[in-house]
Amino acid sequence: MEKLQAVAKVTKLFGPDRNGGVVLVLYDTFPEEFDPAGDPLFARIDALPVPLWCERFERRGVAGALAAFADLDTAQRASELVGHELYVEGGEPEPDDAFYMEDLIGFSVDADGRRGVVTEYYDSDANPLFGITFDGREYLVPAVGEFVTKIDFDGRRMTMSLPEGLLALDD
Repeated sequence: MEKLQAVAKVTKLFGPDRNGGVVLVLYDTFPEEFDPAGDPLFARIDALPVPLWCERFERRGVAGALAAFADLDTAQRASELVGHELYVEGGEPEPDDAFYMEDLIGFSVDADGRRGVVTEYYDSDANPLFGITFDGREYLVPAVGEFVTKIDFDGRRMTMSLPEGLLALDD
């Protein structure tokens, strides 16, 4: 697959009957020569680039557009795209610095002077958690950026600053 360049984001559904139309915010990288009849846009679904063929594409000003895609003819199907970035083939490669929280399993952890290991990641939209083992006991720690102060990917180490008493909650 060619390199993909982010060019837009789906922000919401559009239309009085919500029949699959969506509102796009166009980035500065959106190609002026985009041909909706011949060029697909791509969305990353389950980490795979999925081509989306436009049935309707209407620019709204410099940074907006309305679009409807083949096979996404209901509000329910189109709503799956809301919040997703859209891409075109070509352009500069995306930086490869993205990672998944699951990638941190096995990293050593220094949390306020205590040393441990990330043994699990519990994925949840409401409250993602790290399972971190300190002294043979697993503690559940919210997997949030505010608690992570440093990640050393080469050394497989993470430094965290936890709220006072968090590790004592399970005692």
